[in-house]
Amino acid sequence: MTATTAADTTAKKRSFTAAAANYIDERTSISGVVKEFGRKIFPDHWSFLLGEIALYSFVVILITGTFLTFFFQASQADVIYHGSWVPLKGIQMSAAMNSTLNISFDIRGGLLVRQIHHWAALLFVASIGLHMLRIFFTGAFRKPRELNWVIGFTLFVLAMAEGFTGYSLPDDLLSGNGLRIIDGLIKGIPVVGTWMSFLLFGGEFPGTAIVGRLYTLHILLLPALVVAFVALHLVFVVVHKHTQYAGPGRTQQNVSGFPILPVYAAKAGGFFFIVFGVLALIASLFTINPIWMYGPYDPSPVSAGTQPDWYIGFADGMLRLIPPHWEFVWLDRTWSFNIIVPVVVLVLFLVLVAIYPFIEAWVSGDKREHHILDRPRNQATRTAIGAAGVTFYAVMWAAASSDLVATHFKLTMEGVIHTLQVTLILGPIVAYFITKRICIALQKKDRSIALHGYESGRIVKLPGGEFIEVHQQLDEYERWRLVSQETYQPLMLRPNSRGKITFSNRLRAGMSRWFFEDRLEPVTNKELESGHGHH
Repeated sequence: MTATTAADTTAKKRSFTAAAANYIDERTSISGVVKEFGRKIFPDHWSFLLGEIALYSFVVILITGTFLTFFFQASQADVIYHGSWVPLKGIQMSAAMNSTLNISFDIRGGLLVRQIHHWAALLFVASIGLHMLRIFFTGAFRKPRELNWVIGFTLFVLAMAEGFTGYSLPDDLLSGNGLRIIDGLIKGIPVVGTWMSFLLFGGEFPGTAIVGRLYTLHILLLPALVVAFVALHLVFVVVHKHTQYAGPGRTQQNVSGFPILPVYAAKAGGFFFIVFGVLALIASLFTINPIWMYGPYDPSPVSAGTQPDWYIGFADGMLRLIPPHWEFVWLDRTWSFNIIVPVVVLVLFLVLVAIYPFIEAWVSGDKREHHILDRPRNQATRTAIGAAGVTFYAVMWAAASSDLVATHFKLTMEGVIHTLQVTLILGPIVAYFITKRICIALQKKDRSIALHGYESGRIVKLPGGEFIEVHQQLDEYERWRLVSQETYQPLMLRPNSRGKITFSNRLRAGMSRWFFEDRLEPVTNKELESGHGHH
C-alpha cells in the first residue's frame, strides 16, 4: 500500500512538472531556444577554457559581492573604531573603512568572502586578457566575429573599471593614494578638469561623496553593463560557428566537437566548482589588500610602495614615464602635457586594440568567413604586431613599480625611469622584428618537416657505401596541421572606378605589401608527393 501511494505521488509530481513546463513553453517557446542552444557544438581544446574562467570568476564576484553589500557602509562620515583589531582601536576613520574592518574581523566568514571577492576580480581581468590574446594570435577575431571582439574588449575595460571602483571603496591609505592619482589626472585636463574633479569628489580632494559614487558604480551600473555585454557576447558565440584548430575533417563549414547538452553542460558545471574551489583555496592561504596594515586614508603622508592593482599599473606607469616640465601657461590656463600626453597615448592604444580587426580586414581585403584558427607562426606580421603591443604594455606596467625596482635593487630612480623610457620606444620595435624572424624560421622548419618528416636518428648504409638518416614520416593529423594554412597575396595597386590612384589606394596597397610580403607559401600536394617519392 505504501509503495503504491509513493508511486502515485511521484506520478502526480511528474504530471504537475510536465504541465508547468508545457504552460511556460506555450507562452515563451523556450523549448526551441533550449534545443538550438543544446545542439551547439564546442571543440575540445584547453585554450577555449579561458573565456569560461572569466565567466565563472564573474559569477563568483556576484555571489561574494552580494554578501558584502549587506555589511558595507558607503559613507565618508567620521567614526571612531571600536572593533576587534586592537592596533586601530580609538582611531578616527570613515564609516566605509570601519565597516570593511568589521567585515574582516567581526563578521563570521567575512574576511574569507572579501578575499575570495578580490581574488576573483583579479582572475576575472586576467582571464579576459589572456582570452583576448588567444583570440588575437589565432585570428579568431576575423569575419564574422569583429563585433564580438569589440564586445570582449569593452568587457575588459569594464572589468578594469569595476576592479578600480572596488578596491577604492575601503577608504584606506592605499585606495586613497590611488584616488589622489585619479584626481591629479582629471585636474590635468585643460579647461574642464577642475570642474570634473569637483563634481566627482563632491568638493576639493578627498571630498565627501567619492566613496558613495564609486559604490553606486561598483554594485549597480558597472555590473549591469558587464552582465549585458556578457549576455550579448554569448549570443554571438551561439549565433556564429565556433572557431577550431585545423585538423583532418575540420573545415570552415563544420565544427568538430561535442554538443552543449549533455556533454559540455556537465563539464561546465564541474569546471565552475573547480574555479570556485581554487579561488577559495587561494583566498584562505594568501592575504590580499590587508587594509588594517595601511590604516585610514590621510592626505598628508605619501609613502613609496603604494601600488594599484596590477591591471591599472599600465596607466600609472605611463604617467611616470613622461619627462618633467611639460607644462606651460597659455590663455590664463595651465596646459599640463605631462598629463595630456599619457591620456592621449593610452586612449590611442586602447582604440587601436579595439578596432584592429577592422584594420586587418581593410588591409587584407579579405571578406570571407573564417572558422579555422591560424597558427601564430603562419601569420608572422600579425604575431609580431601582437608581440610589439604586449611589450609596449609591459613596459608601461613595469614603470608603475619603478620606485620598488629602484629601492630593491639599489638603483637610482632616474636611471630606472630613463631605461624604461628608452625601452618604451625601442622595445616594441625590437620585439616586432625578432618575433617576425622567429615566425618565418618556424615556417621554414615546418615546411622541411612536412616534406621530409622528422629526423629519426637512425643511420642506414646504402649499397653504394653512402650513409643516410632515415626520416620518420608524419601522421595524417600532423601533416594536416603543417600544410593547411591559408595563403594571402598583397593587394595590387589599381585605379578606382574613375581611373585615379588615390592616396587611400596607395596606403592600402603599401600596408598590404608590408603585412603579407614576408611569408612562405604553403606546401602544395605536388611538393608533398615529390618529397615523399624522393624519400
